[in-house]
Formats: sequence, C-alpha cells, structure tokens
Amino acid sequence: MAPALSGTLGASSVAALRPCAGRRAPSAATSVAPRGSGVARCARGLRWEAHRSRGRSLRVRCDAAVAEKPAGEEAAGEQFEYQAEVSRLMDLIVHSLYSHKEVFLRELVSNASDALDKLRFLGVTDSSLLADGGELEIRIKPDPDAGTITITDTGVGMTKDELKDCLGTIAQSGTSKFLKALKENKDLGADNGLIGQFGVGFYSAFLVAEKIVVSTKSPKSDKQYVWEAVADSSSYIIKEETDPEKMLTRGTQITLFLRSDDKYEFADPSRIQGLVKNYSQFVSFPIYTWQEKSRTVEVEEDEEPKEGEEATEGEKKKKKKTVTEKYWDWELANETKPIWMRNPKEIENTEYNEFYKKTFNEFLDPLAHTHFTTEGEVEFRSVLYVPGMAPLSNEEIMNPKTKNIRLYVKRVFISDDFDGELFPRYLSFVKGVVDSNDLPLNVSREILQESRIVRIMRKRLVRKTFDMIEEIAEKEDKEDYKKFWESFGKFIKLGCIEDTGNHKRLAPLLRFHSSKNEGDTISLDQYVESMPESQKAIYYIATDSLQSAKTAPFLEKLVQKDIEVLYLIEPIDEVAIQNLQTYKEKKFVDISKEDLELGDEEEETKETKQEFTLLCDWVKQQLGDKVAKVQISKRLSSSPCVLVSGKFGWSANMERLMKAQTLGDTSSLEFMRGRRIFEINPDHPIIKDLSAACKNEPDSTEAKRAVELLYEAALISSGYTPESPAELGGKIYEMMAIALGGRWGRSDMEETETSMSEASAESDSSEGTVTEVIEPSEVRPESDPWRD
Repeated sequence: MAPALSGTLGASSVAALRPCAGRRAPSAATSVAPRGSGVARCARGLRWEAHRSRGRSLRVRCDAAVAEKPAGEEAAGEQFEYQAEVSRLMDLIVHSLYSHKEVFLRELVSNASDALDKLRFLGVTDSSLLADGGELEIRIKPDPDAGTITITDTGVGMTKDELKDCLGTIAQSGTSKFLKALKENKDLGADNGLIGQFGVGFYSAFLVAEKIVVSTKSPKSDKQYVWEAVADSSSYIIKEETDPEKMLTRGTQITLFLRSDDKYEFADPSRIQGLVKNYSQFVSFPIYTWQEKSRTVEVEEDEEPKEGEEATEGEKKKKKKTVTEKYWDWELANETKPIWMRNPKEIENTEYNEFYKKTFNEFLDPLAHTHFTTEGEVEFRSVLYVPGMAPLSNEEIMNPKTKNIRLYVKRVFISDDFDGELFPRYLSFVKGVVDSNDLPLNVSREILQESRIVRIMRKRLVRKTFDMIEEIAEKEDKEDYKKFWESFGKFIKLGCIEDTGNHKRLAPLLRFHSSKNEGDTISLDQYVESMPESQKAIYYIATDSLQSAKTAPFLEKLVQKDIEVLYLIEPIDEVAIQNLQTYKEKKFVDISKEDLELGDEEEETKETKQEFTLLCDWVKQQLGDKVAKVQISKRLSSSPCVLVSGKFGWSANMERLMKAQTLGDTSSLEFMRGRRIFEINPDHPIIKDLSAACKNEPDSTEAKRAVELLYEAALISSGYTPESPAELGGKIYEMMAIALGGRWGRSDMEETETSMSEASAESDSSEGTVTEVIEPSEVRPESDPWRD
C-alpha cells in the first residue's frame, strides 16, 4: 500500500474531520465505517478506517484509494489547473507580442473582415440575417480633436454571451471556433477565408488606447450591448445600450480613446489612410476612411462701383468668384484589387504593369512578370516582377532585407522585412506579392517562422523566378535581356558564388565580353558552340578593364591560334567563374596562371631546351627570391617576357582586389600570393641578346640591369603592382638616357659641359664629397629668356 496518514484523535476531534472537500463535514458517528465493517469512503477516493482502542481515544487511518490498484500501476498524482495573473498576461500580450504599434489597425480591420465574412456565410442559409443592415463594409473615422478612432463594421455582431466568451476570455478566438464548427458540419464545408486564429488581435488596441468601448448588435438579439475596458486593468464592464442615438442596425463599433503620446500620430486621418493602404489594401470588403477633401466652387460677391458712378442697392452688379473650400467625406481606401486572386488568362499586361507601379511606387514598366498558383504541400498565390531598372541607392544592392517581397495571409499584409527566408540575397531585386492561407506565423502574425513549409515555398519561388528570367533571355529581341544584364548582372554572378545548388540554372544566364566579341557580350552556350573540337577548356583572363584585357600579353599565342578568351572585367567575375569550375564538362582555365595547355602546341626540341637552360638559370640567379623559377613560355609571340602566378595562388587581378580591401588580412596576402613564374620568349631580340650576354659576359653590369628592368616591366604588363614605382622610374630614365644619348645631335658646347660635369662628378665622388646633381630639365639653353 501507499504511505498512509495516521494519527490518534480525541473523540471530540473526530467531528472536525472533513474527508472530502466541498461536502458538509460528517459527524463523528458517520465519519467512520458502519459497525461491523470499520471502513468508510468519500467521493475523492479516500478510505477512512477507524477502530477504538482500549482507552477513550479513537484511532483513524486514511489511505489513498489508489493504493488498491494492482501492483505495477503508477500512482496517479493530483491534477491542478494553471493559474494566470490576468493583468500580467494582458501586459505581455500588449507590450511584448507586437513590435510596432501601428499593427493594431491591421488586427481590428481583420476582425471586422472576419465578422463580415461570417455574416455573408450565414446569410446563405438564413437571408433574414442580412436584412436591414446596409452594405457589408468597414468604416474608420479618426477624430483629432477628441483623440479617438472609431471602427465600424456591418458584420455579424455579438450577443452578451458572445461578448463574454470572445472579449472576456483572453486568447479565445471566435474565428477558430467558427472554422471548427464549419469543418464538423460536412454539409457546409469549410471557409478558410477567415483571418483571425489566435484570439489576441483585439487586445493589440491597448498599444495605443487607454480605454476601449465596443458597442455591438447581433441579428440574433434584440438588444445592443456595450463592452468597456481600461488599459492595465483585469476587469471589464458589459451593459445594455439605452441611448437611441448610438443604436446600430447590425454589426460592431469599436471606439479607441488614444493615449496622450499616440493621439497626434494615430488620430491623423492621413496616417490612418496610409496604414489601411499598407496592411489592409486587399481585404475583400470596402474600407472607407473619413478624410478631409477640397473642391472648387463659384460664389457671388458684390462688385464695387467705379469712381464717379453711384449705384443703388438694387442695381449692384453680382460678380462670380471661384474659391476652394474644404469638407469631410468618406473615401474608399482599398480600391486596388488583389490581382493575384484572378485568373491569369483574364488579365492584360497593362493591368499587371499598373498593379506593379501602384504597389511598389515605380514609374517604369517591369521587364517581365510571372503569375502562378502552387498546390500540394504548400498552397499560395504569387505575382513576381523583374524591375525595369536597378536600385538607385547602393544600400539596396545585395541587401537581403529589401522590402521587395510583400507577404500576405488571406489578403492581409503581414510583413515585407525578411532576411532571406523567401528569397536568397542574390535575387533580392525581384519584387512581388506572396499570399498564402496557411503560413507558419508567430502569434503576433509579424514573423515568418522557419519551417519545412517555408523552405518549400522558397524553393518554388526561386524556380519561378529563374523561369521568368530565362523567358527574357530567350526573346528574339535581345534588348530586354541586355537591359536586365546591365542592371542585374552582378546579382546573377553573386548567385554563382552563394547558391551552388542552382549552378545549372545560373550559368546559362551569364554574359561576358570575349576576344572575338569585344563590343557585345556572349553567353557560355555561344562560347561552347563556337569552340573547335580540339579545344578542351574554356579560357578566360581577369583584369580591371576591357582595354587591359585586350592588350594583355597572355593572349598573344591564343589569339594567334584563333582561340576565344573570355574577358572578366568586373571584380566579382573571377570568383564567380572559380565557383562554377566547369560548364558542360568544359573546365575553366585562367590563362594568366602556370601550366597553360593549349592542346596542339608542338613539343620543344631538346636543342632549344639546352640552349636556353643556361639563360633561365642565369636570370633566376639575378632575380633571386622574386620569382620561383624561370622557364620558356608557351603563350608569348611578340612580348619578351611575362610573369604568371602559381596554379593554386591568387592571380594578379585577385591580388590587386585583396590589397584594396579595407579590412583585408595582410598576413594571408603573402601566403595566398603564391609563387610567381618568370616566362621568357626565346624568339624575342631582347631575350636573344641576354642569352648571348649570359654566355659571353655573365658579370656584365648592364646585362644585370637589363634583367632587373625586364622583370619590373613584366610586373606591370602582367597586372601586378611594382613594389617601388619610383625606383622603377629611375631605371627607365637611366635606360632612356643611354638609348637617347646624342641621337638627335646635341651642340658641341652642351656635350663639353656634359662631359665636364660628368668628369667633375666622378672626381668629387672619388674624393667622397657631395655634389649637386643637375637634372636634365634644369639645363636651359642660351636663348631662354628666363635664364639669369
């Protein structure tokens, strides 16, 4: 048996025993078992056992009835209800659930829409519910002077019991109960057009209101009731409406008495109009807001008589004057209809364009659009657009939190602030609307929760976007895709880096300049189609401009062999191509890196290798650690030399980009720079001269200086940055002086002065004194008028 409570009580104490809560206490005679049995039970399942001892005391034993359960069964614990502090719960709902105060209007309008939907549905079977109630509509009237907002609908209304049930019970959703009843009634089916689900939307009104008054009239009741509550209170009042001026034919009227801090913002009619257009523009019922308008009217005024003229009162002339007067009237706030709810076959392109311009405040027509409905695991409708131009602000480019995708649930706006949940970052330029009936939202309906449904949705949206872009690319008129590529080409290249799963769809959309198409861009398909059969790779070169690419020395042999080379001239290009790696089983090859294989090059003869092996070793000795090795080049035809990067290191273009990074890691720069290989062209005269120098005068100072200058020049022509530009300039000037000395016949006096200055410089230098060096630009002829 389970542990039992036992004790010894006096006879007078037995009367105080209460074995079962909620019952009248039994007397001492009835508290114990009847004579002969010695056992009594109570409704709570307790067993009381009493037996009198030899003395005057009565011994009582209380055992839980569960002790009689068969062995092996667990003891059942007592069950308790959760206790909630109403004021604390209300504070959490109001101040912690919603991130923006303005959503209160969305929630109240959504509730009004549900009330209208319920009435319309019930009116199908009972037409009397729709009698004498006017049109199904919602009206919102802000009053800046009184600091109130009144929201009126002609919906189903509530009875007194329904007021207690819906507004008096926190998180009780009348919409959910209505939907549940519809699903249970198989004859009527289920209407999933209703919005409210969680039953806390009404209390969002306390975000801005210090007091709320709800006046409601149900067609089922002859009486109208008023529900009234104050913010930060745990109680409410319900009373019957007796004022005949406040009587409603049908529906609900909610009056918000705004807080002093929110009065000036949310009692403004234009602010209310903007919130309705943002959140509830596509609600299926008309929403009217009370707005100030102006109109021109003609009024008559007396014309004053001219000087010298007198007119009696009856003869005064009447003059008409046009004035502007202001007045208040109802204005339809949701005139734009949800185009995605219609059949695409019935919609013209002009309608799609107008919807795009109004919804996203654009002035240009979109380049393309797609309208689709998906069914299955996830059901949603969507209209997506490719804009006519790229964003003007640089902040919007590559920004995952652009407000381009507007998410609706049952035509009520939820959010446009996403961090890549619905679209990847590289497709952030796409604009459109997505409307679903069963998205996983949080209770405040502001945040899209991460789930399998969201991932499926994202996958389908991306696929439809690719289909739309491909349609632009396949048009006979190539101007549209040219506009698209100029505006959004960088986004597609970013996709090659970030989205490896969609490489097969992204790669055909890429466009590049090439050695055979410098003026226009080509696709990778066009490149592959024009390749000769012997070519096994797609060749490219990455530089900082189109001009640099065209004049790069790496191209010489490839152009000579009529091999097309892609020009990657934007910073993102090289990284995008490296992430693709291959296209249609053709590998991408950077022609500025070592081990370039052109496929049909002739093997070098042993004599050629032996002839220039000595030169390669001698040049490597002069350059030292500046290069990893020196070898004969397969890619040069007219240039004397070139500097190529290692196979797994950064190219010259990538090294330049990494150096330009503001927060770049200088420690990794040396590591990723890799080795540099100095390639020479054995057919060039300079190389032949150096080959003779290394054989005949290997210690020649001029030959060594020529190698240094050759290396520095190769650095620049190959796209690298020289470590000391000033030093390189000095070497060039020195070589120019040697090459140009006396070429155009200087005068004898200038030659004498030059030789004397050189002689004095040599003598001064031998004596260790410092002499003044006169630059060539400072030598002035006798005819110079500014000469001293």
